[in-house]
This record gives sequence, structure tokens and C-alpha cells, in this order.
Amino acid sequence: MYCIDNKQYPCSTSLTMKFIGGKWKAVILIHLIEKKRYNELRKELPMVTERTISLQLKELEEDGLIKRTVFTSKPPLKVEYELTKFGQTLVPLLKSIAQWGKDTAKINKTISFIE
Repeated sequence: MYCIDNKQYPCSTSLTMKFIGGKWKAVILIHLIEKKRYNELRKELPMVTERTISLQLKELEEDGLIKRTVFTSKPPLKVEYELTKFGQTLVPLLKSIAQWGKDTAKINKTISFIE
């Protein structure tokens, strides 16, 4: 049993999913392996609504996986997102998930890759 913030998780997998579970969190995190401005991230995820991206970014920031930096020295407002040191610990896992998807697409003929 694992416990974080007074919430119990029955196994290490459920604890991991607390941080990266959901349809878009892992996708957002892998795109943030390199620091990105909000608009760059938005362009890379055209299938995700702006509201969803904003909500997921807020949760990832609250969980300490990403850092949000706002630059206000001169208009227009510029916002950048990047992985924290804690978030960077997920990079090997995220890359493995991405590779599994690539391998599965090669094996399964009903899945195709579109650039």
C-alpha cells in the first residue's frame, strides 16, 4: 500500500497512474521533454481541446511534474512549460511507452502511422 497526500494506492502502478493517468497527460509530458511555449504545445496537439490542455497542464503543475514560467517584461505575454527534475524522472518511461506504440503499429497491420 502506498500513501500520498492522505490518499492510498493499492500498488505502485496505481500510484504511477495518479501522475500520468488520463487520456492526454503522458502525451503532453512527452511533448514537454523539451521546453515549449504554450502555443507550440497547442500546435503539436491539434486533436486536444484548448480547455483539456489547460486543465491537464494545471494538474501536472500541481503534481510537481512540470514548471510554468510566465514572462511579462513586455507584451505579448509569454508562457513556457518544462519538466521539473521530478518530471524528468518519467522520461525513460515515456520513451518506452512511445516505443511500444511504434512497435505495436509495425506488428499490427490494422494500425498505421500518419505523419
